[in-house]
Amino acid sequence: MKYRRLGKTNLKVSVVGIGTWQFGGEWGKTFTQAEVDAMFRRGLELGINLIDTAECYGDHTSERFIGHAIAGQRDRWILATKFGHKFHGHMNRTEERTAAHMQQQLDDSLRALRSDYVDLLQYHSIKDGEFDNDELRLALDKAVQAGKVRHIGNSIGSNDNIHQTDRSGWAGVEVIQVVYNRLDRKPEQRVFPSCIRQDLGVLARVPLASGFLSGKYKPGATFPKDDVRAGHDAAKLAQRLAEVEKIAREEVPAGTDMAQWALAWCLQHPAVTAVIPGCKDVKQVESNAAAADLPPVRDDHPQAWK
Repeated sequence: MKYRRLGKTNLKVSVVGIGTWQFGGEWGKTFTQAEVDAMFRRGLELGINLIDTAECYGDHTSERFIGHAIAGQRDRWILATKFGHKFHGHMNRTEERTAAHMQQQLDDSLRALRSDYVDLLQYHSIKDGEFDNDELRLALDKAVQAGKVRHIGNSIGSNDNIHQTDRSGWAGVEVIQVVYNRLDRKPEQRVFPSCIRQDLGVLARVPLASGFLSGKYKPGATFPKDDVRAGHDAAKLAQRLAEVEKIAREEVPAGTDMAQWALAWCLQHPAVTAVIPGCKDVKQVESNAAAADLPPVRDDHPQAWK
């Protein structure tokens, strides 16, 4: 495993983390605690130390799985969660983003995670007007001062939200989380240059493009009703699968696992600190971790791999 400094937080994080939306039950699989325990145990053996979760991956469901899985080993993990949504059911959320909501969600998250603190608390896809709220900013600062939160981050909803990215210093934000993958390069235009200027850590979410860059899905693929991808527009889904097939044919070296290639591709942009792919079993944890060992896979930023 390789490690990088997470921007001005100075936290040392594994370049491959564990994303945990899937544990909330919206990706076509219901997990047991034993399965989750095994994934985190194997992740730790492979050198992974970064976990990203959220309040609305289930009703703190993902956080409870994590809290049990890392009990007794909390100090070996960099733990990131979010605030801003309330889970009511499958793909059913309301926005709860006032200072009072944040404080309640944080306390609920800490109980679920069985921890006195989180290393990174992130705004969760909030609107610009909410982000600019002084009361919320001051409440987050108080949470830091109280020791419940070590650092503040922002998981931006739009991957071109330059307003919030540029105002990171004002908000005390030290890390930006953003959608970035081979199919969606928008952050390269404005968000990444801003992050580099401000020395912000960058977590690339959806690095496998919701699994499409895993290489498992071919044109004509369908998904079960309880899988979030089942709601994708049929025409756009077909177009995306065709594009993936072309990338696999023209860009992925022969003999290279496409999912590992896609993760390494993200990591080789100089702005990106780490990727946070999801995983459904131990085998996927192992495959994701192996991406850190791939040689340069892109021509535009080959020097970034270190």
